[in-house]
Amino acid sequence: MDETKRAYIELHIAVILFGFTAILGKWITLAAIAIVWWRVLFTWISYLFLIDFKKLFRDTTKKQIGIFLAIGIIVGLHWITFYGAIKMSNASIGVICLATTSFFTALLEPLILKRPFYWYELALGILILPGMYFIVQGVELSYRWGILVGLISALFASLFSIFNKKYIKKASPVAISGIEMFGVWAFISIIGPFVWFLAPNMSWTPSWTDVGLLVVLALLCTTLAYVLALRSLQHITAFASNLVVNLEPVYGILLAIVLLSEHQDLDLSFYVGVIIICAAIFSYPFIRNRFSKPELAS
Repeated sequence: MDETKRAYIELHIAVILFGFTAILGKWITLAAIAIVWWRVLFTWISYLFLIDFKKLFRDTTKKQIGIFLAIGIIVGLHWITFYGAIKMSNASIGVICLATTSFFTALLEPLILKRPFYWYELALGILILPGMYFIVQGVELSYRWGILVGLISALFASLFSIFNKKYIKKASPVAISGIEMFGVWAFISIIGPFVWFLAPNMSWTPSWTDVGLLVVLALLCTTLAYVLALRSLQHITAFASNLVVNLEPVYGILLAIVLLSEHQDLDLSFYVGVIIICAAIFSYPFIRNRFSKPELAS
């Protein structure tokens, strides 16, 4: 098998694993913040075997480490709200709300990275809005708070992806990820006692079944998925990678239908909204590829 085909296979496996995180979040009985704390703890332990800490501290300044720790807090808020959305609604809603990350990125990236707005990115946002309308109409009232929290999660996902892009050249991707994972764990460890004080009945201690699911979530759906996605970028273009990554909500919803039978809780209007959002997301790379070159050349 040539390297390009292997890269595509590895990337698809990574995206399926990313989509599977929503299913695990529904199966694990812990509260959303506890899921993230345990997930990051197990993930960071695995990173001890991947990161050369002597080289990391030699090549990375204290200021850079501080920046990546701060980005880790944003990652933690993204994951907490993502699992919160799933707990408040279901896995399908969680992953399709996450698909709106592209919309928030189109609006925020020019502001944060000081680059021009592009009309086709704004058009993406306009196309996504009717899709979200159909989704809201297609779920029961109690799920709509989950949609709101899911959109907040997508906003945090957009922010950490933008800041990662801004600072990615300051250190190796694995080192950056390791620092950010520690930032997530430290952040939740600090706020955890306050959360426990406000909600003493919240579940923090996993059952043995939860431990097994958390290990899968950390080692397969986080560490392995990240490594596979990173390796694939060495052999395929960013454009092709984006197309495959856009399949995450599709894989996530299909897994939710098969493993959780969530199609019984959602009506046709929800899936019309999903189709509209996925169409917008899939069309974006082609539109960008078509119109960005003349703009960059001007």
